[in-house]
Amino acid sequence: MICVFRFFVAMKKINFSFTNNEKPQKGSILISDPFLDDPYFGRSVVILCEHNEEGTFGFVLNNFAEIDLHKIDDKFPDINARIGFGGPVSKDSLFFIHSFGPQISNSLQIQKNLFYGGDFDEICAIIEKKPESKNKIRFFIGYSGWEKGQLDAELKEKSWITVNNVDHTLILDTKQDDLWKTALEMQTGKFKMISKFPNNPSDN
Repeated sequence: MICVFRFFVAMKKINFSFTNNEKPQKGSILISDPFLDDPYFGRSVVILCEHNEEGTFGFVLNNFAEIDLHKIDDKFPDINARIGFGGPVSKDSLFFIHSFGPQISNSLQIQKNLFYGGDFDEICAIIEKKPESKNKIRFFIGYSGWEKGQLDAELKEKSWITVNNVDHTLILDTKQDDLWKTALEMQTGKFKMISKFPNNPSDN
């Protein structure tokens, strides 16, 4: 309990606010408020594939399913790809982001070296030929979506912090043990401190 008390005293001293000056855009990541109580978005990191006046969509990066993609679609190479739960929308559909760029027809650029979607058969052909290229792609079941103005409202409520200019290798890495903590630690200062706070304060 003493540790919890010290934590909140420290928060008060630094005038803690779960916000920064960065604005969401295509290619940003969102890091959820440590106290956000939601089955999909609690302690989550989300990559934004689109953000405009009409709305926003992206994928949760650190929530995984124990599903073998090869067993869902046997034409996909058997590479033991780790699949994420991208969000609560269209949970019966498969989506993907990658760094193959123009090699994949109809893919859409999210940021430098990071793309969304494209021809699934071309993806399969590349991975079949070069299995090591599986590190250049991530698959998701479902996606996260916000209607017009919804994300802006959540940002005002300090449910998220926005981080721009995140390297695509971190976004595509499925081996991160605690991406939420890693992403916060990269921000340093008050956010690095909050990254160490446990899910349950009584754990201290």
